[in-house]
Amino acid sequence: QEQLVESGGGLVQAGASLRLSCAGSRRTFSTSLMGWFRQAPGQEREFVAAINWSGADTYYTDSVKGRFTISRDNAKNTMYLEMNSLNPEDTAVYYCAATLSGISRLQNGVADYWGQGTQVTVSS
Repeated sequence: QEQLVESGGGLVQAGASLRLSCAGSRRTFSTSLMGWFRQAPGQEREFVAAINWSGADTYYTDSVKGRFTISRDNAKNTMYLEMNSLNPEDTAVYYCAATLSGISRLQNGVADYWGQGTQVTVSS
């Protein structure tokens, strides 16, 4: 069974930066559209960003455009989310996901594999 493992979360002050990582298997990374989601307390899980298998195409939700950057290194079987200018509204558990389907399904939360999540807390 494919596994995705997130890391890099933590507690930071507003304005700080964090880089999340998502590690998986070679099979997952070589063929999948990958993405990041987040879920704040009491809220539904929301799409944050996605990247296609080659890294040439990226997608972001409006609230993170210009602040977050998604990237992947297929040779290392790892995906990243560089988060800058963090604010308290970014506080959530962040999940990575992988799918063989298209971006529309992924943006709607449909994925073949999910990680267990990593907590990001931004204090004001």
